Amino acid sequence: MPSHYGGSKTHQGGNGKLTQRQKDTMKRHSKHHTKKHMDEMTKLMKGGKTFGEAHKIAMKKVGK
Repeated sequence: MPSHYGGSKTHQGGNGKLTQRQKDTMKRHSKHHTKKHMDEMTKLMKGGKTFGEAHKIAMKKVGK
């Protein structure tokens, strides 16, 4: 069964790299958040989390 049929919600399978679109989005996002927040999000996204998931976790863990 294909992974897009209700599998885990990973953006890129956690290959350790961000897509160009993710990099661009993170650059805009960084104007509103601390380096600590951005580093946490980057780590999570490299691990396969989506932008929204990573943001939510980072907000809980390190704040803005």
